[in-house]
Amino acid sequence: MSEGHVAFEYEAKAVSPETLATLGEGHIAYVKQIRSEDVPGLFPEAPKIAPGLKLFALHSADGTPIMLTDSHEAAVANAWSNELQAVSVH
Repeated sequence: MSEGHVAFEYEAKAVSPETLATLGEGHIAYVKQIRSEDVPGLFPEAPKIAPGLKLFALHSADGTPIMLTDSHEAAVANAWSNELQAVSVH
């Protein structure tokens, strides 16, 4: 190896879906924009909502739906009120 160059060896390790789902559990939630047509699958208890609306869902780190709102700000505020760090998913 020539002077001034450093070589690193990195071995990538696969992370199981189960392990990935538990990262941030209890600390991180994510906000995802959804369409009103997606609501019945995520929130079966929600009342019927008109089609074509842009909504925001707050999910726990493992993907469990927490709340549904019509504003990104309200979803983030709900995360903060539950002591969760909110991140956005696109």
